[in-house]
Amino acid sequence: MPRQKPTSSGLEPPEFLRLAGHPLRWQLLVELAHSDRQVTELTELVDKQQNLVSYHLGVLRKGGLVRFRRSSADGRDTYYAIDLRRCADLLAEAGRSLHPALPPAAAPADTAPAGASVLFLCTGNSARSQMAEGLLRSRGGDRVLVRSAGIRPKPVHQHAVKVMGEFGVDLTDARSKHVDELHDERFDHVITLCDRVREVCPEFSGNPDAVHWSIPDPAEQSDGVAAFRRTATELAERIGFLLHRLTSLPATG
Repeated sequence: MPRQKPTSSGLEPPEFLRLAGHPLRWQLLVELAHSDRQVTELTELVDKQQNLVSYHLGVLRKGGLVRFRRSSADGRDTYYAIDLRRCADLLAEAGRSLHPALPPAAAPADTAPAGASVLFLCTGNSARSQMAEGLLRSRGGDRVLVRSAGIRPKPVHQHAVKVMGEFGVDLTDARSKHVDELHDERFDHVITLCDRVREVCPEFSGNPDAVHWSIPDPAEQSDGVAAFRRTATELAERIGFLLHRLTSLPATG
């Protein structure tokens, strides 16, 4: 039989494979899938020179797999974060390019394992951490213990209450708390949402998983309630992926 010519669609790997197929870029994506990181942290984690890490982060940024924000604690620092939604879309595209039966279909993760516990921390416990707590409690139900606190508590912001109402979460009776109130509680995961708080986050018993989400304070932005809606949208997406992680990891109690 004459040899068949390859189809044109099979001549070049799909975009996700070209971007993530490099071993160092894959390492960087794995680290960022766990937590937002600074370049210096990524350099230590992958044990490579900073200029090499920065180059490959630039490739991932250009491909839309990672994004970055200036730190609110020190504007000279930059936090990198993975765009898991973009990764999911490109993975599905890669599957389709090989065979129509292959696009990955992630199982819904609207519940967490019984006993999972999460603490969200920010500065004032007035917006970001309250919104994250409300969203996770709404989606995780009574199977997840979720708390929030701040290092300098102030009243819950009225825009946070309004926007969470649009997401079906009632923060009317939410109360800001100092992190010291929860110091004796045990958590599986401690998630800092504020770059300043990350640098002064206290230690908790039980060696919880430390995660950072670098999210700007919507109260410090100029466009009012619109900033809170952007924050809520980002938190809702991140929490959707967090629920998958909680489902895949056993709670420590």
